[in-house]
Amino acid sequence: MKVIFLGTNGWYDTETGNTICTLVQTERYDILLDAGNGIHRATGHLEGAKPVFLFLSHFHIDHIEGLHILAKFRFPEGLTICAPTGGREILGTFINAPFTIPLAALPYPARILEMPGETASLPFSVKALPLRHASLTLGYRFAIDDRIISYCPDTGYCENAVNLALASDLLITECAYKEGQSCEEWPHLNPETAARIAREAGVKRLALTHFDAGVYASLPERKESEAVASAIFTATTAAVDGLQIDII
Repeated sequence: MKVIFLGTNGWYDTETGNTICTLVQTERYDILLDAGNGIHRATGHLEGAKPVFLFLSHFHIDHIEGLHILAKFRFPEGLTICAPTGGREILGTFINAPFTIPLAALPYPARILEMPGETASLPFSVKALPLRHASLTLGYRFAIDDRIISYCPDTGYCENAVNLALASDLLITECAYKEGQSCEEWPHLNPETAARIAREAGVKRLALTHFDAGVYASLPERKESEAVASAIFTATTAAVDGLQIDII
């Protein structure tokens, strides 16, 4: 299993990277986490022989703006988009004229499932829980190939994030804020709270992503937050676009 960070920015694209998208490649499935502009890099990694699953955490534009290029892909085994409750209606509008090619007109079969109610329709184990953000946002826990990958994007510290992350081989969290920063009206993690979740959950490794483009102007600033988090949870990596982590 390997995890490839296709886009690691939050909010908007800059020289530091594209907006958030992560690819998890397993033996039988290709799994995309959110659909920011980084999704364009998936072309060079997807083999075409596996069904593709796209999990959306929420509907803020930086997590779904890449959906307008779905027509560039060829998924012969089909695409399943997994979205929070209300996703069929929201995406039925967003992936449609006049914004882009309608979902039904894509050159491969595609369907939408709403989480967590339709997790039983998936061919692998997924747990979805609400996180603490300005609008409904889901975190996910995947148990595949005897490994556990947890994904906690836009959120403040919360018990559901810890529960999703318990004993994970890799926890992927956002890190929109820098050391000491917080906002109750717009909750996000900083390096300390991300590392706190990892430590309390007993994960093996923590990867930070979704660095707010308005907060992090350069990649060295991400390394500074990596150092802050590492002082609390040693096995921390600040992701950059193109980073690959092998889960062995």
